[in-house]
Amino acid sequence: MKTLPGRVVIDPETCGGKPIFSGTRVPVYVVLEMLANQEDLQKILAEYPDLTMTDLHDALTFARNLAEIPGNPVSAGS
Repeated sequence: MKTLPGRVVIDPETCGGKPIFSGTRVPVYVVLEMLANQEDLQKILAEYPDLTMTDLHDALTFARNLAEIPGNPVSAGS
């Protein structure tokens, strides 16, 4: 399995074990949803000032890596 990109961490004691950005309580899925909704990158960074442009890129890398895991419903049929 690939290591988590950048500051993406999974801690069972934080946010119910959902992937977040280290040092924050910002779930990766929130950023991915904003990106999927074509939110302006600067607006995302303004809403979450603890994040960086690199964090936004790392969220996409995390999603790509997740889709590559064999047996993952996201990658099934590919």
